[in-house]
Amino acid sequence: MRAAAFLRFLSTALPVAALALVAGCQSAAPPAPSRNTTALSTMERVALGANACWFKSGDAAFKPYRLAPELNSFSGRPRILIVKRNSPESRPLAVIQAEGHPARLQAFGPLFNEPLGTRMASDVKRFAAGGTGCH
Repeated sequence: MRAAAFLRFLSTALPVAALALVAGCQSAAPPAPSRNTTALSTMERVALGANACWFKSGDAAFKPYRLAPELNSFSGRPRILIVKRNSPESRPLAVIQAEGHPARLQAFGPLFNEPLGTRMASDVKRFAAGGTGCH
């Protein structure tokens, strides 16, 4: 009789123990997806952030300018340009581009030498890293 009771105990205890063991091996939440660090994905984040925070927000500092994204680049250097609002065909006042994987950012142009340039550089770094929100 004792052997039958022991077998019943094992038949219920083993599945419970196996479930506990499997549950213990799993993490509570799935791992967060890693941020894509290609040049294109980095410049997409920068373009979205710049457009939202500098232009769509109505920021007076950017009123004289417009955003000209050139993300579809066959050179492997997607970029965005900041140009004069009323003269978009003129030479860019700022160029922000990336290349490689992981992306290496470059930002240059006369607008970066103006007081606004410090803020732009800080924003670009934040946008590239995936930061959201405007300052």
